[in-house]
Amino acid sequence: MTSPSARETFRLGPFVTPRIWIGFASVSKIRDGMARHVEMGYTAFADHYGSAEILFGQFRESFASAEQIVGATKWCVFKHVNPSKSVVQAVIHERMERMRSKRVDLLQFHWQDYSDKGYITALNHLLDLKNDGVISAIGLCNFDTIRTDEICTELGPGAVVSNQVQFSLIDTRPLHGMADVCEKHGLKLLTYGTLCGGFLADKWLGCPEPDPYSGNLTPSQRKYLDMIVKAWGSWELFQNLLAVLRTIGNRHGKSIANIATRWVLDHPFVGAVIIGARLGLSEHPDDNQQVFGFRLTQQDNDAIEAVLDRSNGRTIITSIGDCGAEYR
Repeated sequence: MTSPSARETFRLGPFVTPRIWIGFASVSKIRDGMARHVEMGYTAFADHYGSAEILFGQFRESFASAEQIVGATKWCVFKHVNPSKSVVQAVIHERMERMRSKRVDLLQFHWQDYSDKGYITALNHLLDLKNDGVISAIGLCNFDTIRTDEICTELGPGAVVSNQVQFSLIDTRPLHGMADVCEKHGLKLLTYGTLCGGFLADKWLGCPEPDPYSGNLTPSQRKYLDMIVKAWGSWELFQNLLAVLRTIGNRHGKSIANIATRWVLDHPFVGAVIIGARLGLSEHPDDNQQVFGFRLTQQDNDAIEAVLDRSNGRTIITSIGDCGAEYR
């Protein structure tokens, strides 16, 4: 097992957190699962779906060292809303109540319609709440490069600390513009989809292309399979990528998932990778710890790039759009 000294952390606003965050999507045995992760050093959690906020709040309240645990939640605006001060305050206080907290650690903000500039108004109100101590840090979720730059310029240095976007060996869109904006404004990315719904794993090496309509894939896996075989390249090329990752893994004594995650973490604009875990059902805390304590070599990266050069990865930003465009 990776020693505690090998674990990596980064600063996110007032927090120092692990470079792997846990996103939970299932409530089965969730408290035991969260406790197990915290004991192993995974002290940052992200999700807001269903009863996730309530469950997180109950768990943190019962944990002896609650101050060590960071919880990120979201405010997602999908329909037109007038983001008045009272509306924004109500949203934040609801989250505080659900999470049993005196403040929101990280509020991640998503705004669907870019043509409605209300997102600037909403963020200014969030910034006021941050200055009042009600929010510890403000992040964005699935904002594109242009809007991220606009927001950070408008709100000023340090107002926004992160943007949660998809980033993986398959989806490299953050490399085309977003990385520069992160460097310009001191922003960190919290990345999801890093393992493409579990496809970037040893279990898929040597397997035939799955039938998306067989009923054996989760909705998340169907989404990532579609990206792999329609936007990125082909299943045959994906198998070539898995084979290369397996060879690299053999050199380091790591799994394919470890190598795929390490590739993302090796980018300096990435703060943390959010690993989806169905706590109590599907979780891999021991394997996830193996992403620490090593770096990919130039030989490793050259082998990976040789495969990526044969894919359509560089043009996904034009075929799908910039970060978050698939949700708009």
